[in-house]
Amino acid sequence: MAIVTQVNSPDTTAPAEIKTTFSSEEIQKMLPHRYPFLLVDKIINYVPEKLAVGVKNITVNEPQFQGHFPERPLMPGVLIVEAMAQVGGIILKQLPGFEEGLFVFAGIDKVRFRRQVVPGDQLVMTAELLWIKQRRFAKVQARAEVDGQLATEGELMFSRIN
Repeated sequence: MAIVTQVNSPDTTAPAEIKTTFSSEEIQKMLPHRYPFLLVDKIINYVPEKLAVGVKNITVNEPQFQGHFPERPLMPGVLIVEAMAQVGGIILKQLPGFEEGLFVFAGIDKVRFRRQVVPGDQLVMTAELLWIKQRRFAKVQARAEVDGQLATEGELMFSRIN
């Protein structure tokens, strides 16, 4: 069930709904990533200019598991961080005036891996916008959980390039 916040639209007295969830197709309109590097299946909660919560279903047929590791498949930590960054990108791409351009990593701080992520898990990632500077740099606090247990957390910094 999506929570919808209502605001008054300037040209009508009827309230307008703010979208709080996004499908895979809608995510692909916002992010440039594609298979096999699109690592967010859906957004289950979105608060404009503040927060996004995304889901990645981990399946054994993903290409990274052919070599990481065939007898004991583990989601590589760098892909978990990338998935959290993509959730952060959903916030950034919808900020007023930020719709154009590409956001790339500018820094990765305080990242810690707390739990293994394996096929069959559902990774729930939360990204909260911490700050924006000079309309070019941004930082988000991100965390990824499986079954309510913290798997990964850290601060992700972005730079906007045109």
